[in-house]
Amino acid sequence: MDKLSDFKGSVIILLLLVVSCSQDKLNGRLLFNEANPDKGFNYPYYLFIPDSMDKDQELVLITEPNNSGFVSDEPEKHIEKAERTAGREFYTGNYVAQKMGFPLLVPVFPRSETDWKIYTHAFDRDVARQTGNALERIDLQLLAMIEDAKKILTAEGYRLNEQFLMTGFSASGTFVNRFTAIHPEKILAAAAGGINGLLILPVEKLNNEPLNFPLGVNDFPTLFGKTFDSTAYKNTPQFLYMGELDDNDAIPYEDGYDADERELVYKLLGQEMQPMRWNKCREIYTRENIKADITTFPGIGHEHPDSVKEEIVGFFMKHSFADRSSAGK
Repeated sequence: MDKLSDFKGSVIILLLLVVSCSQDKLNGRLLFNEANPDKGFNYPYYLFIPDSMDKDQELVLITEPNNSGFVSDEPEKHIEKAERTAGREFYTGNYVAQKMGFPLLVPVFPRSETDWKIYTHAFDRDVARQTGNALERIDLQLLAMIEDAKKILTAEGYRLNEQFLMTGFSASGTFVNRFTAIHPEKILAAAAGGINGLLILPVEKLNNEPLNFPLGVNDFPTLFGKTFDSTAYKNTPQFLYMGELDDNDAIPYEDGYDADERELVYKLLGQEMQPMRWNKCREIYTRENIKADITTFPGIGHEHPDSVKEEIVGFFMKHSFADRSSAGK
């Protein structure tokens, strides 16, 4: 638990940082909530409450997993990046939160330099296998943060939908896609982009090759204590996108994928990220009747310009209050 203590020791420094943020740029309130193991989460989180939130309307909490974009054993660096993610409209979650008048939660999970193969921000296999330490079941920790945030908002007089929205880009987009497969019943709709042309496949095998997490769902009972809920996943609206010029491929790197995972990806889906691998994933989702809009945006690379963020706003607007059995029809 030493690393958990490091996070607690960084809280005072970061509280000063949050207070000093330019309030005129926030267009809302940014709350820093400390780690609370008694409530089920070992790391802090940010809660952004836009000025446009309406107490007379049922709201939907938006969650964007943090993605520092670097490794570091200094907790304050990850806290600072999560603070920017939660508070600046450059990031998709904040942009959507302000446009829709919905609250936004951003967790502050670490990404260690010492244990660099544990790619927390992408929720890779090494993360899923953590036991007996502060990183164990960060998916359940995120759910606990969400419940805590709902209680805070309910105490302020807001009404929240039981389900929530998720968005992420690059590593956090991969996190969103994988998390959605584990907990589809919790999610109203999800948007994930810049995800290396690779989706978690909603099958146990492909061409007779077992697909374990995060490539597939074969070993869900071992890792997550439950089987893959294919019905719920099929009915969870997803907006999955890549830029046509995106060449950011995480597959060749050891922090995201082990050698056996890399070999399977190349063998079954292709070494070429676009269009080969991306199209094969699209074909599999179509074949399995997954309710996903899988899109390639022309003329952009590994980025999420306002035009893309507006597409996400529209997608979330479409599904925010729709019945799950009829959404997208």
